[in-house]
Amino acid sequence: MFINNKNYFYVGIVSFIVLIAFFLLFPKGEEKALIDTLPVSSDEESITKSNSGIFSKFSTLAENKVKSMSLDEKIGQLLLVQYPNSGAIDAVKKYKLGGFVFFEKDFKDKSENEVINMIKDVQEASSIPLLTAVDEEGGSVVRVSSNSNLVNQKFSSPRELYLDGGFELIEKDTKEKSKVLNNLGLNVNLAPVVDVSVNSSDYIYNRTLGENTTLTSTYAKTVISASKNSGVSYVMKHFPGYGNNLDTHDGEVIDNRTFSEIETNDLPPFEEGILAGGEAILVSHNTVVNIDSNNPASLSLSVNSLLRNNLNFTGVIITDDLSMGAVSSIDNVVVKALLAGNDLIMVSDYEKSFKEIKDALDSGELSEDIIDEANRRIISWKYYKGLMYDK
Repeated sequence: MFINNKNYFYVGIVSFIVLIAFFLLFPKGEEKALIDTLPVSSDEESITKSNSGIFSKFSTLAENKVKSMSLDEKIGQLLLVQYPNSGAIDAVKKYKLGGFVFFEKDFKDKSENEVINMIKDVQEASSIPLLTAVDEEGGSVVRVSSNSNLVNQKFSSPRELYLDGGFELIEKDTKEKSKVLNNLGLNVNLAPVVDVSVNSSDYIYNRTLGENTTLTSTYAKTVISASKNSGVSYVMKHFPGYGNNLDTHDGEVIDNRTFSEIETNDLPPFEEGILAGGEAILVSHNTVVNIDSNNPASLSLSVNSLLRNNLNFTGVIITDDLSMGAVSSIDNVVVKALLAGNDLIMVSDYEKSFKEIKDALDSGELSEDIIDEANRRIISWKYYKGLMYDK
């Protein structure tokens, strides 16, 4: 059929020019389009994934358990809380918390038995077994081994271990560390740091292996593999990779690296750790412009989609602490973290966080389906770890 109307002809020419311009300005793979192209699972797809992933053997047990839980219990399970200076047992009983994160102050000057009893007391008070977590990275971040009553000397940093004895020493160190933590009653280590950094001036460098992507990937695989059957789960961080960014404890951090750079340089260690059986990943507060320019990674649906759909991660996604400077001033931050797809939310003010979630459920801003899906993963993880034994 021929076009006789000149206007149609001109419109066609203009449309063709616009189309060509689009492909010139936004070539295939360009980062600006990433937020729109990442797949987002429907609720039904998400449930299917959680039933067929790393914790799949326990999906039926977890599903039945979640169905039997009250709304307050399900809200509490979402919270991984900084261990309070007082009132921990009351907090566990009232808010049904998912777990605690212990810091150096909680171990300071305590004997081994005092630490064991501290953790035992809160576990016995909880109707659902607690995740008991710690940052025992080695080097500059040592919560437990900072106390010589608990460990003869501080655990070495990943880089020190690598330079002294390669991956064989890292494997040995992971097993020794796991034995110490497990003996105290700690069942989660918020490590390893699998960020790639080869520049000593980077903020994150001293906490990393300090080597390239390939070696850091081997490091992730080594630690995750060595931690299996130790009673302690290891959490890879800080997704999607810290790069050369500043410290998110202090304030907002903007990561302007291209997506291609992140994909090539930063994601492989997480991929290797996932393939080795990684159970949990902690997401950073960096705003990664070429993934999602509007939200910190911990509040980004696109970052979670990258992890779930591109890296096929089926374990538990944990936010970094929401009291950190990069996100602490954001309104309704806990609800935003859940809406982004995170499962376990790390917080300090558990009372405020609990109320924020409950208010969002009451208002309809947050659906119970989202709460249930996060709980399926958390409870499945607790079965997988051997913390729960229901038949």
